Amino acid sequence: MAIVIRLDVMMARRKVRSNVLARAIGITEANLSLLKSGKVKGLRFSTLEAICRALDCQPGDILEFVPDEGVEAFRQAS
Repeated sequence: MAIVIRLDVMMARRKVRSNVLARAIGITEANLSLLKSGKVKGLRFSTLEAICRALDCQPGDILEFVPDEGVEAFRQAS
């Protein structure tokens, strides 16, 4: 996966528990757990905004782009 979710890291830095964040942003703890583990196919901007607001952070603090090996091989061949 090229996008890595670092939500658990930011939650630890802010000392915010999952149940507290889930309530604050209006999603279930189960969905928050799926989001933290990266097992989601998408993320609504409204949810991302709510997370950033609750954790006082930027989207880049939560989401990171990590190139796949195929992308690196393509770049080197170009």
